Amino acid sequence: MIRTRALTKRFGATVAVDGVDLHVREGDRYGFLGPNGSGKTTLVRMLLGLVYPTSGEVEIMGRPIPRRAAEVLPEVGSLIEGPAAYGHLSGRRNLSLIDASGAASGAPSGAAGRPGVLRRGRDRRRRIEEALDHVGLGGIDARPVKAYSLGMRQRLGLAAALLRSPRLLILDEPTNGLDPQGILEIRELLTSLNEAGTTVFVCSHLLAEVERLCTRVGVIDRGRLVLEEKLAGVRAATGRIAVESPDAAHAAALLDGRVERRQGDRLLVRHPDPAELNALLVAGGVRVTEITVERRSLEQLVLEMTSHGADRIAADRAGAP
Repeated sequence: MIRTRALTKRFGATVAVDGVDLHVREGDRYGFLGPNGSGKTTLVRMLLGLVYPTSGEVEIMGRPIPRRAAEVLPEVGSLIEGPAAYGHLSGRRNLSLIDASGAASGAPSGAAGRPGVLRRGRDRRRRIEEALDHVGLGGIDARPVKAYSLGMRQRLGLAAALLRSPRLLILDEPTNGLDPQGILEIRELLTSLNEAGTTVFVCSHLLAEVERLCTRVGVIDRGRLVLEEKLAGVRAATGRIAVESPDAAHAAALLDGRVERRQGDRLLVRHPDPAELNALLVAGGVRVTEITVERRSLEQLVLEMTSHGADRIAADRAGAP
């Protein structure tokens, strides 16, 4: 669905994207992660033909970008760097203008074309209402977009991305400005769209949401792709088991050096099998209230593999008076 080869973008002496080989498969829910200034947005803009690469290749659905972007983009829905809209117009009017600018919006000339124009008008209204319903704005009134909250603007931007039932969705921070219920609704929407056949590519800083939504992840740092893997592989077991017990001291003595860390009633134990460990503890008279396999979190992985974002400027204390 998306493939890049040695994709590079330089702005003068600055290398924003450095030889990236990205592979998003059809049917993926792909999370694209990295700190601020790592090159995420520049790479996404190259995928959509908004920025031209310095070198390397981009293919979307097997076709080169930007050379064949006009063929590809009608099948792609996108929301990049926040939603854009005419503030003095209503949400529906904004969506109508966006839909009219699509590849199928041209009206035939002459009186014989009039039924086709009417049919397209009805189809447009249907698409707009379906998109608004999908994102939770089906009951919106005629107020101008400048009166929308941040969350409502974000939902409107998602509606615009969904207008043409895209095969591929490319979204940059799609839940920005939404409350927890709204985040859940968008996650469920993206999952259902994916299950119906839409490939989803999401840039986000909300790592917990990426863990809940995505099936594969890519991590970029300082312009280079440092990881691309199935999420299940990233979150593999660490070989340690967390145990909660009111008999923590007894459990630590029974396990004879296999406890790596103890904090109150919680123990972190080196052991390959939680069932065997539970049986051992119970047989030794230890009451176990909770036992779970420790898995590496996506947050831990991203922090280990990336540097500080470009928006962090530390003080130079060496030269301070």
